[in-house]
Amino acid sequence: MVLAGGRGRRLAPYTDLCPKAMVEVKGAPLLRHQIEWFAGAGVETVVVSAGYRSQVITDYVRTASLPIRTTVVVEDPARGRGGGLKLAACALPSPQEPWFAVYGDIWADFPLTALGAHHLRCGALATVALVAPRLPRGTVVCDASGRVAELAAPPPAACTVNGGVYAFAPGVVPLLPDRGDHADTTLPYLVRLRQLAGFRVGGFWCAVNTLGDLRELRACVAAPARSEQSRQPAAVKGADPAAR
Repeated sequence: MVLAGGRGRRLAPYTDLCPKAMVEVKGAPLLRHQIEWFAGAGVETVVVSAGYRSQVITDYVRTASLPIRTTVVVEDPARGRGGGLKLAACALPSPQEPWFAVYGDIWADFPLTALGAHHLRCGALATVALVAPRLPRGTVVCDASGRVAELAAPPPAACTVNGGVYAFAPGVVPLLPDRGDHADTTLPYLVRLRQLAGFRVGGFWCAVNTLGDLRELRACVAAPARSEQSRQPAAVKGADPAAR
């Protein structure tokens, strides 16, 4: 499932006439890259939850030659991320099977199969991909006296954030809100139940929230070959996948 209902105001003017998921990178919409990513993991069907400028997504899915079956569910009115997940879950072809979900502004190339395998091993209702944030200017380290000891230090290796990519068990659907954000309701509830697992991923990941994010992503994927260092978790760009 792809959550593609967001307005994306910080990506204007690109999002004045289309949703974030339809902003182009390397000659194709973000949505196209996500569908190909799912197809590479053996996923057979993608459901797109659309909202803002949904007709752009509907027309694209109807006319594009996509590698796997793709359908669109439209939020009307907007339901928020949690409501969008719940609405689109009704269109899943196998409601009793686990399913993946990704925010429509995420670019990633880590293996989804590894996330799915971890989800099944843990037996939790939900598993979230964890990525290492890259802060624009790094962190500031102080000594015991409160004096700054180091500027622009990298974040701690153990520091991770929600990567906006999930594996869900069928039982999570009734726990999603009809309207609102699952990050404010469902996820904290799952934490209390000890039913939310985390899986740290490597590879490349980027949340395309701002024009700066878009420029950096385009520059990265346009390069002839990304170095191995650029594909490590420390090179993750964007630490705010919660923004729609």
